[in-house]
Amino acid sequence: MIGNQQRSRRQTATRLFAKEFYESSLPDGGQGEYDPRFIVTKLGARVNRMFVAGLIERLERRDTERGPMFSGAVRDPTGLHLWSVGSFRPELHIEMEELVARFDGGDRFLMACIGKSNHYITEDGGFRCRMQMEDYAIIDREVYATWLVETANHTMRRIDALGKAQSAETTDSNALRDAGVPGDLIDGLGLAMNHYGDWDAEGYKVGVLQALSLAEGRVTFEEHEASSPVSEESVTDNESIETESTESLSSSVGDLDIETAVLEIIAKHAGAEGIDIDSIMKHCAQRGLNDEDSIEDVLFSLRDDKCEIMEPRFGWYKPM
Repeated sequence: MIGNQQRSRRQTATRLFAKEFYESSLPDGGQGEYDPRFIVTKLGARVNRMFVAGLIERLERRDTERGPMFSGAVRDPTGLHLWSVGSFRPELHIEMEELVARFDGGDRFLMACIGKSNHYITEDGGFRCRMQMEDYAIIDREVYATWLVETANHTMRRIDALGKAQSAETTDSNALRDAGVPGDLIDGLGLAMNHYGDWDAEGYKVGVLQALSLAEGRVTFEEHEASSPVSEESVTDNESIETESTESLSSSVGDLDIETAVLEIIAKHAGAEGIDIDSIMKHCAQRGLNDEDSIEDVLFSLRDDKCEIMEPRFGWYKPM
């Protein structure tokens, strides 16, 4: 968030497993200046903020032109949750440095993470999801088991709602309501069914069973690590995804530097009152720049460090 004001009511953090989130490809919301942005999953969850947990899989520090950033991944029974801490969240940096030292020293621990869902589009048109870390905690196995059970329950509720929605005659909200879909899932499932089409949620049910087996002790953590559904190929793919995402914070996309692009957009499109942040994001997207965290970071730097732009009112920018 840019500035100290709250743009909108804070969204409830959605509990979901990695498989559901990273198989998503539908953005939603963000049309108004302060409207929250969502990613809609195949099960109809509209994810703005998310609450995830798992065993630390990767953790690293990277230096960018605007300061250090951190990226990592935690593994739950269905796959990897990728997250990042940008240079615009310095309040987390000292703790992240300590965690990197622990990880590099061979320590492996369980983490619970809360953050905002985010996505970007690759050069070949691929849709990639990730999480922007807001807060975290190191947890024990009992807390992790509780998260697994709660997340399994949330997932099964969405799976049940999907089954009811698939039996409805149309994806109209009234038809979904008549089919027994809970009110809080109607909008998301309507969007999901129109985007993803008809599909079988059996793979998500398997993930729920794996989570419950781990939570109830039928599978040990050691067995869970050995039998993780994340293959070497998928880990490599996820690493390349995260690399693309994090490198965009300090490098150009299509030989176009983000800072240069933002300055050009503000200079060209700012009126007497300036140009709002949503319009800046849209112009950046048209140039192939889709990492909103990076763009916000650049705006911070141009406003506070380099004093090349001003913010005459919250969320609006113009040249100095």
